Amino acid sequence: MRDMSATGDDDRDEGRSPENGRDAVSPTGATPGTPAAGDGSGEGNEDEVNPAETEQFEEFREDLDAVERRIAGEIDPGVRAMVVAGAVFVLLLSLVLPHTGGARGFDVLLGSEAATAEHIGLPSRIFVWFVLIFGIGFSLLALMTRRWVLAWVAVAGSAIASAFGVFSIWHRQTPGLNNYVGAGPGLGLVVGTLAVMVLTFHWVKVVWSRTAVQLAAEEQRRIAAAREEERQRRERFGKD
Repeated sequence: MRDMSATGDDDRDEGRSPENGRDAVSPTGATPGTPAAGDGSGEGNEDEVNPAETEQFEEFREDLDAVERRIAGEIDPGVRAMVVAGAVFVLLLSLVLPHTGGARGFDVLLGSEAATAEHIGLPSRIFVWFVLIFGIGFSLLALMTRRWVLAWVAVAGSAIASAFGVFSIWHRQTPGLNNYVGAGPGLGLVVGTLAVMVLTFHWVKVVWSRTAVQLAAEEQRRIAAAREEERQRRERFGKD
């Protein structure tokens, strides 16, 4: 009887061994190989990005984009700035020189008695006004502010002034009403026409080179935006 009871006790002890029995359960109540309740290793990487830091980065990126847009709206004429400034000075000088006969550029601009006596036509009046507003005014503003939009306005106005300058020279060489033949084109008209042509050429070179730079910058921004959108999508839905 004693041997059988001892054998039964040994069997019960083996049934409670940590390898085969209920005592194999871990102290935390989880079976081996199962992650603990407080373990976040199986929950992904959703909490690794701090929303506050992401928001601050977005605000900082908006500031960078604003600075980039402001720089993209500026021009850098470089050496051409001196040529443009010289052409503007020549245009100012052309307004002092004789436009035709005894009428100077300022006489044509203001419509004085000298301009009336020389029978100044509409093409010459349009020419001097475009020279003053666009060739001189907007060119100086574009040089001082270096704004791309002002340079484009100067280009457009100077191109129109060039056309009216050539038309004014032709007009002074053709008979008027009642076969009136006035004085031919003066030095101021010829010099002003040549100066505004030179000004138009150099402004076109400046704004065209800046346009190419802006197109390249816009392409880079589109590529960067596409990459950022793809990165955010992968972070939100998980990498493939």
